[in-house]
Amino acid sequence: MTQAAARPALIVVAASFGFLVTQLDVTIVNVALDAIGAAFDAPMAALQWVVDAYVLALAAMLLSAGALGDRIGPRRVFVAGLVLFGLASAACGLAAGPGALIAARAAQGAAGALLIPPSLALIAHAFEGDDRRRAWAVGWWTAAGGVSIAAGPVLGGLLVAALDWRWVFLVNLPLCAIGVALTLAVTPEAPPRARKPLDLPGQALALIAVTALVGAVIEGGRRGWSHPGPLVALVVGALAVAAFLWVEARSPHAVAPLSMFRQQSVSTAVLVGSALNFTYYGLVFVLGLYLQRAVGYGPEQAGLAFLPLTATFILSNLISGGLVARFGAARVTGAGVLIAAGGYALTARLGAGSSFWEMLPGFALIPGGMGLAIPALTSGLLASVDRSVAGAATGVLNACRQAGGAAGVAVFGALAAGGPERIVSGLRVSGVVAAVMLVGAAWVVGRRVR
Repeated sequence: MTQAAARPALIVVAASFGFLVTQLDVTIVNVALDAIGAAFDAPMAALQWVVDAYVLALAAMLLSAGALGDRIGPRRVFVAGLVLFGLASAACGLAAGPGALIAARAAQGAAGALLIPPSLALIAHAFEGDDRRRAWAVGWWTAAGGVSIAAGPVLGGLLVAALDWRWVFLVNLPLCAIGVALTLAVTPEAPPRARKPLDLPGQALALIAVTALVGAVIEGGRRGWSHPGPLVALVVGALAVAAFLWVEARSPHAVAPLSMFRQQSVSTAVLVGSALNFTYYGLVFVLGLYLQRAVGYGPEQAGLAFLPLTATFILSNLISGGLVARFGAARVTGAGVLIAAGGYALTARLGAGSSFWEMLPGFALIPGGMGLAIPALTSGLLASVDRSVAGAATGVLNACRQAGGAAGVAVFGALAAGGPERIVSGLRVSGVVAAVMLVGAAWVVGRRVR
């Protein structure tokens, strides 16, 4: 490989570090939750917040991260994001209690948002004028995130078994250091773009809305819906949603331009993407507890049980692009969603005495379907919107997907709150709910094919 060809390839590697660490930290913590709960004597609601504080901050801050990169420069924002992510990861690893851990996870999520839009901007600049190679680069960037989110529970289980639960966070320090060094060495700053004012009111209202609504579900499951706390959070969330829509409809520089949702491709992508993350994040959260508290696996064995999720995610990611070129994005998305729905239906049959071989078909089908659907969904969205709003459209899609994931953890976690029997029944109900949701999502996609 010549030096001229090697440099863009190294830029892809550097940019992929950002997406890799943000997606890794969505799921790496799941197998460590049992150990964290034991260390801090933390209830189920606290464990839900350990996951959701990260995902909610990531979702909300994604809306403004692209505009921030345009104002300051994507390379500067990306490097700052890696440094802040590393510092927040260190704070997670050194947390003395559940409150400190949850706060550090929120900071980690906010820093993670600074890594996603700027990394794509660096790739777009490196391959400007070459659509084919840019598509190749984005494919590898997407694959890095997909594989890391599937590999998270495996790596987390191995780290907890070999070292300690704190290392599921501390492992980010060398990854962030490598990412910073590589970015500074090989990535030029992208040229400045027209600066758009930050939509701070919209950003703040989005954060309040998603935190209050998801928090209401988590605390409602813990305290009961007769307690005023969850009800107040629900009202605050609803008012924040109404205020957000009002502000966005009138803002000339909205973080989520409402006009985009008039396009069927955008509304369909947001709905289906949110459903995919709702079901996946929620069920992986429950599965981590099911494997250890109901089946009796240790952290290492529980992590290895997630290995089929990694393998099929890699395979389906690799073949998704070719299938899209042959059959179209909508058909591949719909097929992937139905495959995942079948996997969730199979998990609804599991019990405390289930063997790994009984778990395997569902564990293989869920990520296999998602690995087909998500790249196809993103590709179809980008192909259907004008380039001037492509960044905003993908930002809204990713933010809604993360918010959907946080909601899934809240809902499925509430269903499984309790002892081993409650976890098993929660897993079964969650599997049925997930399957029904995705069949509905496939029907929505199918309407576009007709």
